[in-house]
Amino acid sequence: MTRLPLQAVLFDMDGTLVDTERLWWEAVEQVAGRALTEADQPEVLGRPVEHTAAWLAAATGTLAANLADALHREFAGRVRTGIVPRPGALDLLDALAREGVPTALVTASPRAVADTVLAALGASRFAVSVTADDTEHTKPAPDPYLAACRALGVDPATCVAVEDTQTGVTSAEAAGCAVLAVPSLAPIEAAPGRTVLASLEDVTPARLRALLPYELRVMSWNLWYGGTKVRDHRAKQLKVITETGVDVVGLQETYGTAAQELADALGWHHHRAGENLGIISRHPITARFGDPDVGFYGAAGVRIRVGAATEVDIWTTHLDCQPYGPYESAFDGLPADELIAHEDVRLEQLRDTLGRIDDTVPVVLVGDFNSPSHQDWPDVEWPVTKAAAEAGFSDSYREAHPDPVREPGLTWSPVHTEHEDGSGRPEPQDRIDFVLHRGLGVLDSRTYVSGRPRPWPDVEDNEWPSDHAAVITTFSLGSGAEPV
Repeated sequence: MTRLPLQAVLFDMDGTLVDTERLWWEAVEQVAGRALTEADQPEVLGRPVEHTAAWLAAATGTLAANLADALHREFAGRVRTGIVPRPGALDLLDALAREGVPTALVTASPRAVADTVLAALGASRFAVSVTADDTEHTKPAPDPYLAACRALGVDPATCVAVEDTQTGVTSAEAAGCAVLAVPSLAPIEAAPGRTVLASLEDVTPARLRALLPYELRVMSWNLWYGGTKVRDHRAKQLKVITETGVDVVGLQETYGTAAQELADALGWHHHRAGENLGIISRHPITARFGDPDVGFYGAAGVRIRVGAATEVDIWTTHLDCQPYGPYESAFDGLPADELIAHEDVRLEQLRDTLGRIDDTVPVVLVGDFNSPSHQDWPDVEWPVTKAAAEAGFSDSYREAHPDPVREPGLTWSPVHTEHEDGSGRPEPQDRIDFVLHRGLGVLDSRTYVSGRPRPWPDVEDNEWPSDHAAVITTFSLGSGAEPV
C-alpha cells in the first residue's frame, strides 16, 4: 500500500499563515460603516476585494470602484501595523524547508497586500506566490491552486493545501488537492479528502503526507491462451506484474489456473471465475461477485480493502469476439449503422455486467471488450463503450490522453501485424482493452508491452507473453488520514 508522494504544500495567506482575516473583517466594517454579522461571512471571508466591494455597492449604492479603493487602503494599513503569524505557521514552513518540500502562497488578496505579507514572513520561504492579480478567476474557482501547481511543476493530487475558509477549501478541492483546514473565524466541516484542525501547532511534514491519497494501480490483461503460446510464460507474466508495480490485475483468457498460480507466486489474493476470468490483488479480497462458473465470455468481480477502511470493487470482463467490427469496417467496408447493429451480443453482455455492479462504492471495470471505443472513431458511435459511459463509467486512458490521434493507445495487437487468414492484409490495429472507472481519480494511464515482440507466428521466445497490450491505470483513493 502506497501513498502519493508529497510534492508541495500550498498555503493560503489571510487567516492561515498570518492573522489578517480579522484585520480584513475590521477593514470591511470600517468601510461599510457598521458591524458585520455571521450572515455577512460568505461575502467577506476568503473573498477578493472586488467581490466584497461589489457586494457593498449593491447594498449602499456607492460606486464599487470607490469602495474597492477604500478597502485596499484600510486593509493595507492594518497589515503594515498589525500582522501576526498564526500559531505554528513559521515552524511548519521551516520544517518543510528542511525536508526540501516546496511551498507556495496562494491568496485571494491583491499582489500589493501579498507582497507586504511576504516581506514580513520572508519571501524566500515560498517558491511561488499566486495572488488575485495573477489569474482570471480567483477563489472559490480552482484557478489559483492550479496556477501554483503549474508553476511548481507538480500534480495537484500530490499537494496539500492549507486553508482557513470554506471559500478557499472549495478552491483547493476543485483543483484536486488534499486539504488541511484550520478555521479562523467561521467553522469548516471535515469531509473526504479534508482534515480539520484547530491550529497549525504540532503539524509536521509527516502529518501532511498522511493526508495524501493512496494510489491504486490496476491492470487489464488478456493472457492469450493463458500465455501458453510463449515459452516460460508464467515466469514472464510474473516479471511483468512485478516490474510494473501494479496492485490489482483483471485477467482474461486465464485458461483455468493462471489467477491462482500467479497469486500464489506473488503471495497475493485471487478470485477465479470459470475457465477464462480471474482477478489477483495484493490487497485483501473481502467479497466475490458474479457467477463463479461463468462461461468463456462474461464478467466477474471482487471487493478489495485498501488501508483500514477504503473499499473498491474490481470487475473483469471478456466480451464476445464475433463479429469483430474493425474487420467488418476494414475488410468488408460496412457503414457505421451496420457496424453498430452488429454489436448487439456484446452490448447485451456488457449491460448484464453493468446490472450486477454495486453503485454504492467506487468501481473499476477492466477487460477485453473486443470493441473499439466511441471516443476513438469519429464516425462510429460504438455502442458498447457508449453504454458504459451512459452508466457513469469513465475511460481512464482517454481521461489521461484525450486526443485519440496523438495517443491512440492501441492494444490490438502487438504481435498480429498481418491478418491470420494468410492474405497478407494488414491487421487492423485498435484499442479494445479498457480500464473504466466510476468514482475514482485518474493519476495516470498507459498501455504496456515489454520487450520488442516478434510478430505471429514467430512468438515462442517473445518477452511479452500475450497478443494484447495491457492497460495500466493509477488511481487516487481516499486519503485514509486518521480521524481528528
